[in-house]
Amino acid sequence: MEYLKDSELILNPDGSIYHLNLLPEDIGDIILTVGDPKRVEMVSRHFDEIEVKKSKREFITHTGRLGRKRISVISTGIGPDNIDIVINELDALANIDLHHRVPRDKHRSLSIIRLGTSGSLQADIGVDEVVVSGWGVGFDNLLFFYTDYPKVFNRELARLVEMALDNQISVYTAQGSEQLFRHFASRFRHGGITITSPGFYGPQGRRLRLSSILTDAHIRELQMLRWNEWRITNFEMETAALFGLSRLLGHQPLACNTILANRATGQFSKDPYRAVERMIVQAL
Repeated sequence: MEYLKDSELILNPDGSIYHLNLLPEDIGDIILTVGDPKRVEMVSRHFDEIEVKKSKREFITHTGRLGRKRISVISTGIGPDNIDIVINELDALANIDLHHRVPRDKHRSLSIIRLGTSGSLQADIGVDEVVVSGWGVGFDNLLFFYTDYPKVFNRELARLVEMALDNQISVYTAQGSEQLFRHFASRFRHGGITITSPGFYGPQGRRLRLSSILTDAHIRELQMLRWNEWRITNFEMETAALFGLSRLLGHQPLACNTILANRATGQFSKDPYRAVERMIVQAL
């Protein structure tokens, strides 16, 4: 087996993985990711007990038990770049012998579920409702840096999205866990395709003082796009990257996003905290 050099697999002095500051025994098989570090406590306060509390930079982790299940909740911060760190380091904790710096013989598969916030593209998906993502479409370029990306890439869906955008952006696609989708779709009303952008303003077609290459016409094309039984439901900044990396590494990903903004109607939630809390309770 190939030995992983110090410069590639970076560990802290206590042997923990560099950014997450975690040891392999610190995580459960179920991982809940949240963007906002303050949301970690919103989730973990529902645990029956908390065994681990660790943090470094924006990455806060609480691990505990809910009934018989051992669950970790981790804050990722915002964006696909942070997802790259979190998913790779979680996989290292699960599937690399950190002491000997080689992959483990037996693969450990994690269920990685994002509990996030998002903006709806569809008028019938109102603020404070929840969207469960079956597919992710990446407007960022993260997955293209990994040579195995074609294994999770659906060219037909990618081509439809690129045509809707007049071929101005090359996109990648990845599917979430079908098993987890079926489970969570029974709890929440809406499911669909989530677009992951590398920014909040221009990359999602918002215009304050700078124009975006995503025009109102492009947004309408995305709203009308249909692929088999799927439609594009929402914009956010993490899901496609989480799906792509997790699937390539043999994990089971899903995303549930509370809708705080409705881009079709121009509305924004009057009580985001309560809406997110309701999603957390339903998801747990």
